[in-house]
Amino acid sequence: MAYLTDFIAISVYVALGLIIMGFGCFLVDLVVPCSFRDEIKKQNQAVGWIMAGSFISVGIIVKNVIISYDRAAAGSFLDGVLGSAVYSMIGVVFLIVSYLFLLLMNRRYNLNEEIGKGNAAAGIMVFGIFVGLSMIVSGAVS
Repeated sequence: MAYLTDFIAISVYVALGLIIMGFGCFLVDLVVPCSFRDEIKKQNQAVGWIMAGSFISVGIIVKNVIISYDRAAAGSFLDGVLGSAVYSMIGVVFLIVSYLFLLLMNRRYNLNEEIGKGNAAAGIMVFGIFVGLSMIVSGAVS
């Protein structure tokens, strides 16, 4: 019977992670002013790097939150799931806000404009920014 309970818990947390990942990628698509779908079809490598970075970043945040709030939830399974959902969403929002803050601080060149042009170097840079920020944010929310 413990296997069934574990299977249900795993299923719920995977579904939660997928939902939050979709939310995070939606937010990234909002802050980078180009159509990711269209740019991927045009083989824009910069957008590919950004999408990869956003998936990895959201995954890092959700993983760390699930680990900390599942174990910390002394109350119930539902408390662990709700805590994980709330703090994962907060983490993703902080990831995006932190990225926007870094864009404001960097006045030398417009990363979003360069990404729209297909500048792979800009995409790789944003990939690194997202992954680095996710490590900071996941430590703060977990």
